[in-house]
Order: sequence, then C-alpha cells, then structure tokens
Amino acid sequence: MTLKKWFYLFWTTLLIGGGITLVMGLSLQIIQGEFQNFTGPMDGVLNVVQLILSGFTVSVYSQMGFFAYLTLNFIAIGLFKKAWPYIQVVLTVIALLDLMFLRMLLADNGSQRGGDAMNDILLGLAVLAVALIVGYFKVKATNRTAFIPTLFFMIAITTVETLSALNISGIATWYVYLPLAACNAYQVLMLNRILGTPKS
Repeated sequence: MTLKKWFYLFWTTLLIGGGITLVMGLSLQIIQGEFQNFTGPMDGVLNVVQLILSGFTVSVYSQMGFFAYLTLNFIAIGLFKKAWPYIQVVLTVIALLDLMFLRMLLADNGSQRGGDAMNDILLGLAVLAVALIVGYFKVKATNRTAFIPTLFFMIAITTVETLSALNISGIATWYVYLPLAACNAYQVLMLNRILGTPKS
C-alpha cells in the first residue's frame, strides 16, 4: 500500500465516521428535544463541531483496529498457517457469546453493567447480521477464503473496539457501535479495491 492510497483510505473513512456520527447525534437530539436547551446559534455550531469531532475520533479508533488486525493476520498466517482460520472462528464465537451472554452471567447478582440483557442480545444479533452482510459482499468482491477473516474482523475486532461503551448505557453503545461498524465495513470492503487485488 502506497502513502497516497493510505491517505485516501484514511480521509474517506474519517469522513464516513464524522458524517454518520453527526446524523445520529442530531437525530437523537431532535428526538429527545435537546435543542430547546440551546441559548443561541453558537451553541448549535459548537454542537455540530463536537459531534463531527466525536465521529472523527471513532473513525481513527476504527482505523487503528483495522491496521492492528492486518498486522495480526500477517503474523498469524506465518505462525499458524492452516490453523489460523479455525482459530479465528473460535475467537469470533467467543466474542459474540461474550457480547450477548457472558458479561451478564459473570456480573454481580445477575445484574448487568451498562445495560440490560435484551440490549446486549439485540446488539449481538446486529453485529452478526452486519458481519454476514459484509462477509457476503467481500466474498463477491474477492473469493470464499475472505469470509472467515471478514467475520472475525467485523465481530471480534469490532466488539473489542466497542468495549469502552458497553458499560455506559444502551444508547451510548449503539452510538459508538454504528459508526465503528460502518467504518470497519468500509475499510474491509475497500481494501482489495485500493490494493488492486484481482477477484479469484
């Protein structure tokens, strides 16, 4: 990957993160009637800037995870070779089960930190659905061997990236997950196009 291609991926992913977070943030504020608390136009401008910067932060976090995964994948292929796809499957299943059930079971007194059980189950199903859709399009763009790595990235890595918001509240979790998922999906689907990898 050349520096020019990396800059393209960086800035386009940054814009996606900022744009999605802005739309989500403004939508939530409209629904919750938070605009009534604004004292003037400057509050609105600062609000928009804050939302965009939040989206940029999520986007950069997503890109760090993406390049960390690419490094991990490169090393793991050299170390584990044929076993690496199976290891990814196991880690993906563990991450999904942890997201949906294990945190609730391990929490004190059966209570759940940062949200109720139903929210975690819905989030887990959403993570799985998005991963399957992205995996489908990745296979169409490349080959069948890309399916497991794509699922691993979209489920396990995205779950790890979302951990910071899992213990806050249900809305905060979705507010972080959706831009992360969009940025991660964009990066994994664009990688072969940017690198010019032919479909096999």
